[in-house]
Amino acid sequence: MRILMISWEYPPKIVGGLGRHVEGLSEALVRKGHRVSVVTADIPKVREQEIVAGVEVWRALPHRPPARDFIESVMQLNFNMVERVIALFDLETQFDVVHVHDWLGAYAGKLLKHAFRLPLIATIHATEYGRNNGLHNDMQRHISDLEWWLCYEAWKVIVCSRYMESEVQHIFGLPKDKLKVIPNGIDPKKLQASEADFTGLRKLYARPDEKIVLFVGRLVREKGVWLIIDSFKELLNIVPEAKLIVVGKGPEEMYLRDYARRLGLEHKIYFTGFIADEIRNQLYKMCQVAVFPSLYEPFGIVALEAMALGKPVIVSDTGGLGEVVEHGYTGLKFPSGDKKALSRALADVLLDYDLAQRLSRAGQEEVELYSWDKIAQETEYVYKEVIRSAQAGGWSRRRDLGGR
Repeated sequence: MRILMISWEYPPKIVGGLGRHVEGLSEALVRKGHRVSVVTADIPKVREQEIVAGVEVWRALPHRPPARDFIESVMQLNFNMVERVIALFDLETQFDVVHVHDWLGAYAGKLLKHAFRLPLIATIHATEYGRNNGLHNDMQRHISDLEWWLCYEAWKVIVCSRYMESEVQHIFGLPKDKLKVIPNGIDPKKLQASEADFTGLRKLYARPDEKIVLFVGRLVREKGVWLIIDSFKELLNIVPEAKLIVVGKGPEEMYLRDYARRLGLEHKIYFTGFIADEIRNQLYKMCQVAVFPSLYEPFGIVALEAMALGKPVIVSDTGGLGEVVEHGYTGLKFPSGDKKALSRALADVLLDYDLAQRLSRAGQEEVELYSWDKIAQETEYVYKEVIRSAQAGGWSRRRDLGGR
C-alpha cells in the first residue's frame, strides 16, 4: 500500500506523544512492506526532505505571512502541507489512503480526500473537551468543532483506548461501528540507555542515599504534577530519603517550581526542563519508581516506557492509564486526584523491595503486548477495509488491493 500520513509533529519535533506515535506506526508499516510518506511541519535546521528508517518525511515550508493567532497558524500549516503534497506527488496514482492525526491536520485531510478521492482515516489522540474538562471559551469550542468535523469526514476513526472510544462517542455522537480501538505502542530498543557511568550522572540530580521518584511528561495541569508535589510533603515523613525528579517542560513549569518552593520542598524536587532522550532513559534506569498522576490521559505511553525499562509504575486510575496498568500486578493505581492515596502507594513501593521487583517483572512482560508491529498489523486491516469499502461504493478510483 501507498500511505500518506498527515501529522503536525514528527521527530525531532516532539511536543507530546503524537509525534512518537506517528513515527512508530510509520516505521512498522514500512517493515511490513508498505510505502509511507509523512507530511509534517517544518523545523529550523532540519532538512525539508529525508528518509528515516524507510519513512519518507516531507516538511512543509515555513508560514508566510506570520499568523495573527494560533488558529490561523494551523490553517497556514495545512495549506502549506497540501501545497507540499501536490507539488511532490501524483495523488491519483500513487496513494491508497490518507491518515490524519488529530484536528491540526483536518483541513489538509478533507481537501485531499475530496480533491483526489482518497479514503480518509483519522486518529483522535485526545479531545479538547477531555483536556479541559469541558469547553469553556470560543477557541476550545472551535477546536472541538474541528475535531467533530474530522471525525465526520473520516471513513474510520481510530482511538487508542476503550476510554477514548467512549469519550468520542459521547462528545461527537459517533456510531460505534465507525470506531476502532488500536492502542499506542513502544519500541523498547529505542529506550535503552547507553552503558554510561550512572554514578557520575546521578550526582547531578540526587544524593547517593536518596530514592528517586520520576515523572516524565508535559507540564500542563491535566498531567497532575502538582498532585505529586502535594503528596511529597506527607511522603517525606515516611520516606525522608525520597527525591522527586520532574522531566519535561510546559506552561505550568514556573507555577510548579514556585509551588514546590512555597511548600518548602525545593531541595527535594528537581525540575530538569527539556532533556535529551538519552538522559531521560538514564533517569528511568536510575529511579526507584515512576509516577504518572494524570487527571486526563487518553492512553499513557509514558507508563509503558517505564515498564519496558523494568521500573515499577504508579498511575492514577483514569482514562487509558487505568487500562494499561493492572493494580497490584503490573503496577499500582490510585484514585485520580487523591494525594493521600498517592503518598501511600509511593511509600509502599519505596519501602517494599519485593513488591517493587514483582511489579517490575510483570510490567516488562505486559509491554510485549504493545509492539509496533502488532499495532501496524491492526492498522493495516483498517486501511484495507476502508479502501475496499470506498471502491465498492464507487468513491475511490484506486486499483484493487488484491493480496497486498
